[in-house]
Amino acid sequence: MKFRLATWNINSVRLRLPLVERFVRAYRPDVLCLQEIKCVEEVFPLIPLQALGFPHIRINGQAGYHGVATLSRFPLEARGNENFCGSGQARHLAVAFDGGRVVVHNIYVPAGGDIPDPDENPKFKHKLTYLRALADWSACCAFGDQDRHILTGDFNVAPLENDVWSHKQLLKVVSHTPIEVEHLARLQKSGNWVDVIRRYVPEDEKLYTWWSYRARDWQSSNRGRRLDHIWTTPALADAVQSMLVVEEARGWQQPSDHVPVIADFDLA
Repeated sequence: MKFRLATWNINSVRLRLPLVERFVRAYRPDVLCLQEIKCVEEVFPLIPLQALGFPHIRINGQAGYHGVATLSRFPLEARGNENFCGSGQARHLAVAFDGGRVVVHNIYVPAGGDIPDPDENPKFKHKLTYLRALADWSACCAFGDQDRHILTGDFNVAPLENDVWSHKQLLKVVSHTPIEVEHLARLQKSGNWVDVIRRYVPEDEKLYTWWSYRARDWQSSNRGRRLDHIWTTPALADAVQSMLVVEEARGWQQPSDHVPVIADFDLA
């Protein structure tokens, strides 16, 4: 079985529905994981997204700045929505396909605000608490050698030096602080997760998936960060055949500040 999986923090699925349509028609993903959909299920644009070739859609929606949805050309089995750290926020959605043999976890980690101090900033404290809870959950899953799981979405952490435009200047900026990187590393170790994107782009090369709206010319300044990730359990890592960051989407009209990230899988 071959399939193309994409993840994208869309920053309001209703506002940016034309961009989703453009992306899907150009890149033809089989499974599309969206984060920050900013709506409840009742107002989710179900019919136009189904018309794009996704008859199977699962939603964990919430008004405001949360919510995730997974769209698929394949039948999906619901595998639950975890309420990590008891926040009550819609930030996780698990589904399975291929007869339950492949499980996809679509997550949206809290951004953490602007001040990287959990004592001064409740949002940053919440982010660290969420990452610890996510790591505890991952460890409890006790994935076996044959378990095929994908953990993907907006992790809101750029862990490597070349995942940011300036490692030195961003060490005290939320998303690249040592404590966040440490928490994400603990999560990765907890499930022996493989960062499959970095299998194709060496760690000494710059790679970004997010560019701030604050930049007057995002492309010229190119002050990006890699906040969006695709991880797999070891049983799936070798099935990844290629990956792509769709950087052009940042230049589309009324864009998200994130761009889609794609991985192609072959389970043969």
